[in-house]
Amino acid sequence: MPLSKDSADDNSLLFPKGPANTPSTPLTAGSNKFPAPQIGTRAASAAHTSLPADAGKMPFPPDLSDASVPLDSANPIYEPVLTKDEMAEISTRKMRILLPSETARRARASMAEIATKKMTVTLPASKNGVTVEPALDRPAHPAKEAWLHWYSALKKILPVYVAVHLALFVISCLSFLYNNHDFALVIRPVSLLWTQWRHWDTGNYIQIALHGYEKLQQMAFFPLYPLLERGVMTFTGDAFTAGLIVSNVAELVMFTVLYRLIEHEFGVERAFHTVLYFAIFPTAFFFSLGYTESTFLCFSLLTFYQIQRGRWWLAALFGFLASLTRADGVFLVIPFCYEYLRQKWPQDVTSLGAFLTPKQIFALLKSIRLDILIAFCIPLGIVCLMVYGHDTYGDLLAFVHAHEYWNRSVTIPGYNILAALRAIRDHGLISFTGMRTLTDLLPDALIGLLLLLCFIGKWRMPPRLWGYVLYALVIYIYLQIFIKSGTFPLESMSRFMLELFPAFILLSNIRRNRLLHFSYLMASLALFFFLASQFAAGHWVL
Repeated sequence: MPLSKDSADDNSLLFPKGPANTPSTPLTAGSNKFPAPQIGTRAASAAHTSLPADAGKMPFPPDLSDASVPLDSANPIYEPVLTKDEMAEISTRKMRILLPSETARRARASMAEIATKKMTVTLPASKNGVTVEPALDRPAHPAKEAWLHWYSALKKILPVYVAVHLALFVISCLSFLYNNHDFALVIRPVSLLWTQWRHWDTGNYIQIALHGYEKLQQMAFFPLYPLLERGVMTFTGDAFTAGLIVSNVAELVMFTVLYRLIEHEFGVERAFHTVLYFAIFPTAFFFSLGYTESTFLCFSLLTFYQIQRGRWWLAALFGFLASLTRADGVFLVIPFCYEYLRQKWPQDVTSLGAFLTPKQIFALLKSIRLDILIAFCIPLGIVCLMVYGHDTYGDLLAFVHAHEYWNRSVTIPGYNILAALRAIRDHGLISFTGMRTLTDLLPDALIGLLLLLCFIGKWRMPPRLWGYVLYALVIYIYLQIFIKSGTFPLESMSRFMLELFPAFILLSNIRRNRLLHFSYLMASLALFFFLASQFAAGHWVL
């Protein structure tokens, strides 16, 4: 008879337990026995129903409404009697029944698709018993599951990536008008759409990729990006095109890794807005050009990703590549060591005061292993450049002294900001010098404010994320101690601020305030379009 509503959830109708004093064993995975039936149950009434010897070859009768599937009774154990309606009911309960021979195939063909996450009941062709094997939930393969997470992150950031590049394409189509007179009849080649982005530091990296370090001042540019350009040149034949490919691929990876990092800590909404605000920052167009920003951030974020998961060797490898791309990569040692010690922090400690006891400090020091020394692999990128500088120019600090050629000197932090304010005062706000200085000063001040709010206020970062903030804060101070002599003391500072991605994690808090959200979007996009079009037209945007 069909299962009733009350009995549908009661597996005892199909698999009743034996009496407490019987030697029957409970149903377990891999068992080939049912528990003995209780006297008086429906199972007992069917216990002596048997099949003919050729039951496995007999087809079902045309009408199974009142028929049942009897089982072999050679073994005096419980044999369930299943009607067609009961089999359909079990189908809705997400169970799979495997019957032998032609009977099994015809029975399964008459039932709906049955899920595999509950239980598998196997009725073998032999007459010796019935096998019941619970099918446990099988999690996806770890590697497949990891790739699914990456694919999901890629889908989330891809609209932002495509939209930004669509904007850059529009800018490429329009920026040449800056250099054209009205109603000019000059026809430009199509290649201008990408060759017009070849300005300023792009040429220095191309020269290094083609000819190596020929002059001391070129030592200010670290070697990994030119090496990647040189490698991709094998397929493109052109260093500039190779650089664009490297930068744009690195940008896509960078956004994806950034999304995964923030998603793990704060969720998908904040992760998406962090990527969005980062991608439309006024100088974010440098991510797609022949500069090192996207490549450096790609390796830096991969370092953070591996640190977050305690994969110290991989973190050190990506940190090494980052320090071989820019000198700032050496500061990745800070989050590496902070996160290493945080993961070794005793789990029962909830406050700094409770930690600063001899017992807890001793426990922490005891938990430290030699693998913390892996952190010293990160600055090996700079060590390699020092060795090359000594071998080529007889100067271990050739990459430092090369900055003198570019008119950069060391000063106290904050002096360059005062010098910028003085330049605006002396030349006037509505002037070339005033506006150019302001486009560097405002991003500098904004990032500095965001880093300060990481420690104070309602948006402050939790201690577990202080590794991010300490890393960004040290780089921010490091950038402030270098001043550009001349009229523009903050030259390129708005581009350097792109390295401080933790500030954009905090900036994503404005997403819930419509006024702040749309104000940032419009102001940032306006500056993005202006600076990018000025750069493409060959104007002074560094």
